[in-house]
Amino acid sequence: MVILSLKNFVAAASVVVASAASAQAGAAIPVIEPKIDFIKIDETITLRRMVTRPASPKGTILFLHGFPETLAVWKGIATTLGTDYEVHAFDWPGYGQSSRPSPLQFSYSPRDYAKILKAYIEKTGIDRSNLVIYASDIGGLPALLLALDELTVARTIIAGDFAPFNRPQYMYESLQNLKAEPTATPTRAYMNKTSDEILANVHRRGLTPDAQYELPPEVQADMKNSWLRDGITSADAFAFYYSHFTRDEDYLEANLGRLVTRIKVIWGEKDIYIKPEMGKEFAERTNSEFDIVKGIGHFPHLQDPATTVEKVSAAFAN
Repeated sequence: MVILSLKNFVAAASVVVASAASAQAGAAIPVIEPKIDFIKIDETITLRRMVTRPASPKGTILFLHGFPETLAVWKGIATTLGTDYEVHAFDWPGYGQSSRPSPLQFSYSPRDYAKILKAYIEKTGIDRSNLVIYASDIGGLPALLLALDELTVARTIIAGDFAPFNRPQYMYESLQNLKAEPTATPTRAYMNKTSDEILANVHRRGLTPDAQYELPPEVQADMKNSWLRDGITSADAFAFYYSHFTRDEDYLEANLGRLVTRIKVIWGEKDIYIKPEMGKEFAERTNSEFDIVKGIGHFPHLQDPATTVEKVSAAFAN
């Protein structure tokens, strides 16, 4: 089984796009490099973001990353989709180059991440009626919490490999341990102690040898170089998130009937961190489409970016 790296995928996809354009219009569509800058949300939070803006976008896509990622994981996909769509991604607080305030100032909870997401959409003036949100891992619950209150937050939310409900039996042992004391604090300490191993192997666990893949060096470097900033690591932010996780999962489950935004659920068949049974239950209870990606682990967008491009593009066609 051959898996393209993000860099090779972008190159291949660009050739396809350029060839199709040349055949139809006699000229290639220029590749638009994503622009990276910063946007101030409030006095406490400033986000690093990445944006592509073609001349005549067919819609807008907002990518939300998971742990231990940064916005760098979306660059290849954003470059490919950026020929047709306005594409946004940002670093969650506690990740990448975004702010890392004290947990006394900002809780890092899914609920507070939902507020950050709302503020970002409002400050950028994104057209919600033609917006597709692709939310992975820790990005999934905040997007859905926002959708409870903002009924027109997006045209479609594509969510995958996340934990909408408090179902520890579907979760990796270390994730279960982060949910409460007395196991949460030592688990957080161990994650910080083994950060190099996490960054090198988190995306490969649970995959057969023939399905193993490498991340582009620039993605690895961005995650490693931004692991610790302002005295807070990405593992710390993850642990703060988990300390409020059960509360916010229970709130979502109690209010599922308020969801009206169209939702698609995508899951890696080989995900060992959050089992597909979690996604299946959520999809059934929300009458959402449930798509298992065969042979794929917890990070479909990293292991098979072409499928991510396909799924996002299809969300605009429906």
